[in-house]
Amino acid sequence: MKNFIILKDVTQAEVSENGSEAGQLLNAVGITVRALRKERGLTLEQLSESSGLSTGIISQIERGKANPAFTSLVQLAHGLDIPVGRLFNVEVQSSPVVRKADRRRLDSHGAGDDATFHLLTPDLNGALEVTWVETMPGNDSSATPFQHNGEEFGLVLSGVKDVYLDGVRHRLYPGDSIRYASTIPHWYVNAGDEKCTAVWVITPPTW
Repeated sequence: MKNFIILKDVTQAEVSENGSEAGQLLNAVGITVRALRKERGLTLEQLSESSGLSTGIISQIERGKANPAFTSLVQLAHGLDIPVGRLFNVEVQSSPVVRKADRRRLDSHGAGDDATFHLLTPDLNGALEVTWVETMPGNDSSATPFQHNGEEFGLVLSGVKDVYLDGVRHRLYPGDSIRYASTIPHWYVNAGDEKCTAVWVITPPTW
């Protein structure tokens, strides 16, 4: 079940409560801001320049980690060239179920335009981030290796996926899975001739 909630003032304690209405609301606002920024082809730096907010604040808002003042949202709306009211009516996922049609698209994090990521969990407030990943033939993220805290698990559903861990290739076929520490430099390549579909689990969330 989904509903629409008008943005209201919340305390930092409410923000930190995973699963609270306030936390869900701020997460939804952040996803809306991120989606609008991506639609307009803006980087964090460009939105920072047009809105007058720092890149750090914008990043925190997009990740649902900030409790923005109304004036900050007005500045964001100005930077995005939208009515500020568009940020106030946001969709909050109140159910633990995520329907296929309701999956939220995430930033590709440098994986290229031929890769798409959709969130399979209701939000990014929990300990797990689970994503549905689709990469087209030739997709290669080796130019921007990933390295961060946490642990990852991947399961390939179709196609072929090469997972490189500190330069060592691990080729995965449908039904194959892999687990590794995210602190190891890693990147991915679709070396096959068809789209690769996979499910990836990351803890803690990195978006």
